[in-house]
Amino acid sequence: MADWVTISSLATAAGTLVLAVATFSSVKSGSRSARIAERSLMVGLRPVLVPSREDDPIERVRFADGQVLNVPGHGGAVLLSDDSIYMAIGLRNGGSGLAVLHAWHAEPQAINVSVLDEAPDPDGFQRQQLDLYIPAGDTGYWQGRIRDPGTPNFERVRRALSDDSPIWVDLVYGDHDGGQRTITRFLMATWPAVDGEHVDGKRVSALRYWYPDRDDPR
Repeated sequence: MADWVTISSLATAAGTLVLAVATFSSVKSGSRSARIAERSLMVGLRPVLVPSREDDPIERVRFADGQVLNVPGHGGAVLLSDDSIYMAIGLRNGGSGLAVLHAWHAEPQAINVSVLDEAPDPDGFQRQQLDLYIPAGDTGYWQGRIRDPGTPNFERVRRALSDDSPIWVDLVYGDHDGGQRTITRFLMATWPAVDGEHVDGKRVSALRYWYPDRDDPR
């Protein structure tokens, strides 16, 4: 005779195993769907700053002491004084979220090109005194001022700008909730002459993007 107790126990165990496998698959699928949904939401909030276009309007940037810089599209502007270095860059938000600028750092362009791939440390950056916002798909600007000749990089940046040499400007920004921090390195260099026509200010290019709070996509 068949041992119905054993058969029943085996059937119950098999049913429990099938249920466990189905539950595990469902939970795993649900977690994957939740991650995809979260990633899609974050992408929808993520800003991406790029240089403004040449046909974008001139940005008139005013500093706290009344100094004003006019920044052309796809460009930047600098002004040197005895105790200050004024800088500004025209920007466009190519992402789908509001950009909020947090901090910045300026240095002469490194001769060693391999340095370009080294992510800078945002802990040493200078914090923005004003909250600068750039809406998605719209234009705006960044402004910064090195105001103390005793600052370590004051003389380096001043000498580079005086010699008409390029400088790097690293900007830290994130979404409107303070997350998804990004560091973009911009190059400010002499605007190339076209057909002998001189253009005032600096031409700006985006060189590298880094993500301090998540894995780098490269």
